[in-house]
Amino acid sequence: MSATTRISFDEFLKMQESKDAVCYELDEGELLVPPSPTIEHNEIRFRIHRALRDFSRSHQLGYVTGETDFLLGPDTVRRPDVAFLTTAHLQRINIKRSPVEGAPALAVEVISPTNLAQDTFKKVHQYLASGSEVVWLVYPQLKVIEVHDHTRTYEVSQGLLKAEKLLPGLDLSLAEIFDEDLLK
Repeated sequence: MSATTRISFDEFLKMQESKDAVCYELDEGELLVPPSPTIEHNEIRFRIHRALRDFSRSHQLGYVTGETDFLLGPDTVRRPDVAFLTTAHLQRINIKRSPVEGAPALAVEVISPTNLAQDTFKKVHQYLASGSEVVWLVYPQLKVIEVHDHTRTYEVSQGLLKAEKLLPGLDLSLAEIFDEDLLK
């Protein structure tokens, strides 16, 4: 049985300010220390970040960031692998302050083998309940992306990933995201 560390949001902020190398998340008051990502995890995160950033910039839709803390509730801070903020959201927040208040419009989580299904399910619902329009769960081992919004969940295992409502015209090739030859 593992021990649970419960802390307040203010205690969480003090820990983040300590400048240690550990990145934390706060899950409804429970302190989480996510494991260090693998090279594959980082490469897939980078590919998605780059594609969304390039598309968002060229269409002036907002801003794409990675590894940024988002305050989803009074005692919940999450750090998606990639996040898209709309132009309207950017106008309401202080970009020099962390964590960002509110959820990103799109949160992308690259799922590691150590991620538990119930934790991932909870995280998706925290994003959606806090204002995210869409959450993508990227499964590198399965080469599948699960898309969650407020009305449905569906899986993209081949072809193109789209986000028509948020990023009209985006066609993100799953073959490019999961291309193993780029890692060699």
